[in-house]
Amino acid sequence: MKSFSTTLTALWTLSALAAFTQALNNGKSITPHMGWNTWNYHGCNISEDVVLQAARQVKASGLQSKGYNIIWIDDCWQADQRNATTGEIPANPEKFPTGLKSVTDQLHNMGFEAGIYSSAGTLTCGGKIASLDHEEVDAKSWADAGFDALKYDNCHNQGRMGTPQNSFNRYVAMSDAVNKTGRPMVMGLCNWGEDSPWYFATDTWNSWRISGDIFDTFNRDDDRCPCTSMTDCRFAGFHCSVEKIINFAAPLGQKAASAAWNDLDMLEVGNGGMNKEEEITHFSMWAMVKSPLIMGNDMAALTNRTLAILGNEDVIALNQDSAHTPAVRIWTKGKQQLWLTSLANETYAVSLTNFDDKQVTLTPTFDEMFIDTPSEAEKKFHIYDLWANVNFENASKSKPATKMSESAYSKALPELNVPAHGTRLLKMVPVNGSSSDTSMQARKVSSIAKRERQSRY
Repeated sequence: MKSFSTTLTALWTLSALAAFTQALNNGKSITPHMGWNTWNYHGCNISEDVVLQAARQVKASGLQSKGYNIIWIDDCWQADQRNATTGEIPANPEKFPTGLKSVTDQLHNMGFEAGIYSSAGTLTCGGKIASLDHEEVDAKSWADAGFDALKYDNCHNQGRMGTPQNSFNRYVAMSDAVNKTGRPMVMGLCNWGEDSPWYFATDTWNSWRISGDIFDTFNRDDDRCPCTSMTDCRFAGFHCSVEKIINFAAPLGQKAASAAWNDLDMLEVGNGGMNKEEEITHFSMWAMVKSPLIMGNDMAALTNRTLAILGNEDVIALNQDSAHTPAVRIWTKGKQQLWLTSLANETYAVSLTNFDDKQVTLTPTFDEMFIDTPSEAEKKFHIYDLWANVNFENASKSKPATKMSESAYSKALPELNVPAHGTRLLKMVPVNGSSSDTSMQARKVSSIAKRERQSRY
């Protein structure tokens, strides 16, 4: 009989190997994809003018240069019937009179990639023609039209769900069809966490939605988003609050990695349902868990506050960090949470989020922060506040994060006031550069966050 320690070593080795299961090898979404999508603000009220004007505003605002490079046409672009000869779905001629190819050409000329939408059902969520059992003809038509990304929904799925295998079969048909075209696309699966896509989509899609649709509210409970955890959710619903989605994401970081991301849904920053602190929490936590950052606001009404939040380069850099490590929730104490992630160059990011309705003061110790890597708690760190130098009144005057103090911190973070519904987002840089020990510990934190991703089902 093998010794207990030998058995544990073997199990750890298998787990470590599983953590490096290959993601979709299409060269896309190596870091979480970024862009703008029509749905959250415009819904079905879209046209080629809406799409192209938004693209011009993303470019003119400087957000394109910060990484928002996909302009995504969501639902309701479709005509009422498939083409009787080719079987393709034409664009609605009133909304897109010059055709989809003309729109993608103009987006490409502006330096953007172009995204399109459909559903793995007979109809889309907006009641338009969808792609179930028409995967190859639709994928080819989108490739021919020059699209670079696909969002693929879950409405009207004819009951072909209920197990990871059933959903895998339905979604891999489209993934295979897109691959067959020879045109790589960012592949965004949107099945609301149904049948646990982190089990079946990791090597066939670049991202997968983890929950029901987001709504522009910070913490309002809604029976239409009934689940309390996505690991055992049978009915994802919609109208999910930011707070609820953050809690849904907590156990799922271990299933994500480069080119295979948990998608917390499109951003509601700038749509008016949240105050400044709530939008900071929303954007900070999407960045921490390495969700795709897809704006959903009215670009024609872009305010300085919205631009300052969406354009915070330090937070974007955290999301796009080359360590590809989703944050881990270290603790929940009442209505406060502490999250930690390891970054490239042996650094860390930590977030303190306060879901309470009043300000709190917190001073987390390094011992509790580095519970999985206790030797890190003995180090000294320079601390950078990633929101301290943001100018919300004039986004162009925002400055990069600077040290909170010239003196390094040891044993604990400084005393931090965290506003109601707010987040303090910090970067931690070890003093005197890196060491082999620090590198080893950072890799260990990374492996904890990326634990055993099962491919397919």
